[in-house]
Amino acid sequence: MPQWIKVTAEDAFDGNVHVFEHEGWPIAVYRLEDGYFAIDDTCSHEEASLSEGEIEDGKIECPLHGAQFDIRTGKNLTLPAVLPVRNYPVKVENGDIFVKVS
Repeated sequence: MPQWIKVTAEDAFDGNVHVFEHEGWPIAVYRLEDGYFAIDDTCSHEEASLSEGEIEDGKIECPLHGAQFDIRTGKNLTLPAVLPVRNYPVKVENGDIFVKVS
């Protein structure tokens, strides 16, 4: 059953990305100019932490092989990734950031 998980407080958000685990699976929350967005932190091409990559124009680049993903949707944008990563709804309430997981 889907549930909203409190990830962190907005004022404790350090930098442009915050990674947390839900049931052993890493999820990255990104702060962009137009809000907060959450996607799986593991590249769909190989086991690499996307949050360790470069962020530019709403995209994250995998640090291992350079595949790019849309942070807002999780869509794969470049090879070698041929599959998207999962994205999650995010909301901010009373200064806290929540991610909806299932």
